[in-house]
Amino acid sequence: MLRILVFCVGFLLIIDFPGFSQENQPNIIFILTDDQRWDALGFAGNQLIYTPEMDRLASEGIFFENAFVTTPICAASRASILTGTYERTHGYTFGQGEIKQQFITQSYPALMKNSGYHTGFFGKFGVNYSNFEELFDIGENYDRLDRYKDRRGYFNKILGMDTVHLTRYTGQKAIEFIRQAPLGKPFILSLSFSAPHAHDPAEEQYFWEKEFDSLYASQHFPEPPLNDLEFFEAQPPYVREGENRKRWYWRFDTKEKYQKSMKGYFRMISEIDHEIGLIRKELSKQGKDKNTVIIFMSDNGYFLGERQLAGKWLMYDNSLRVPMIIYDPRSRHGRKVKDMVLNIDIAPTIFDLAGLDIPKSWQGLSLARFLEENSPDLDRKDFICEHLWQVDIIAPSEGIRTEYWKYFRYVNDPQHEELYDLKSDPLEKNNLALNPAFQDLLLEMRGKFVIKEKELRN
Repeated sequence: MLRILVFCVGFLLIIDFPGFSQENQPNIIFILTDDQRWDALGFAGNQLIYTPEMDRLASEGIFFENAFVTTPICAASRASILTGTYERTHGYTFGQGEIKQQFITQSYPALMKNSGYHTGFFGKFGVNYSNFEELFDIGENYDRLDRYKDRRGYFNKILGMDTVHLTRYTGQKAIEFIRQAPLGKPFILSLSFSAPHAHDPAEEQYFWEKEFDSLYASQHFPEPPLNDLEFFEAQPPYVREGENRKRWYWRFDTKEKYQKSMKGYFRMISEIDHEIGLIRKELSKQGKDKNTVIIFMSDNGYFLGERQLAGKWLMYDNSLRVPMIIYDPRSRHGRKVKDMVLNIDIAPTIFDLAGLDIPKSWQGLSLARFLEENSPDLDRKDFICEHLWQVDIIAPSEGIRTEYWKYFRYVNDPQHEELYDLKSDPLEKNNLALNPAFQDLLLEMRGKFVIKEKELRN
């Protein structure tokens, strides 16, 4: 009997129980920033911004040079990140009520919790769902407070005896989560920073902690590309008169305002960078740094005055392109990757890293193989880009992007089409849609969009 008992105990110890093997299943931290454009970090070639921690993650991990969101607005993009599906599939954006339960049931937070992971979330959830607390073992959903038309919009959380910036608060909550995570059970922590999103109701727009006041103080930022009036006037009237132009007046319409806004925007990103450094120090202190994967990206891109516009929402790469990094301490293959990767790839990647079966309903692809292979075959030649919120101030639009070409049109004005040769014209200066020499290509791209759109609906 004793031999049998010893055998049984030994057998149980070597069984790999899904969801509970700290040896085989890594911890995962997913960091999401708000409105951070693809080139707003040093590793992307930006010589003006100070982001040593983001740069370290990028240099030690996989840096995706061509990462995009499928929809350039926070609500719909975040729903796509949660569910691994396109906007026209999950159907969620602003003004739609709550996200449908069927998509939350198949979201990565719900499924990771059910798999046995210890789950946490701090920051801006960004999706309307009344049972948020049930999605995570530990979670707190908060964002800027629009009722405050000053710095209190960002300084509305308390640590100790005083209010702190939401970035500092989120960083501290992450540190506490890491310290208190149960032993012998892997965790997934989702951090969603509100920064560097401008505080729209406030005249100042950008706010940060005092310790970052001196950063960029003497820096002079060059004018944005495509700043000439001709690029603004080339827009259809509903864009020239819409929210992109309105917010340009808030932030960039004078040289003084432009310099001030750029410094504020960069300071808020540097503040996030600082918190990432503190989080990584805590992982090391707790002995969890060798088995914690960090994924980093933004929810959409951002106009910094290009075309005399601000905000996002449009189908230009300013809106669609974002930074994305996967750092896995178990992999020593740090490099840059040129493949097109998407926000809908986050959920499948998390599942693949955790060794879980990826739901068939998800439309994204796992990127985990890039940690092992130089160029795994993603089988992605193009993707749908879309912004389907029907609202007067932002014209809904849709299109398709390949490696070298982009086609898009406005949903309520499909006769206005734009076509760009991204290889020779990466800034999207020359719309070829009306050029007779490109009519066959225009038809081809239009047809590709129709086929892809039908595939997503089936």
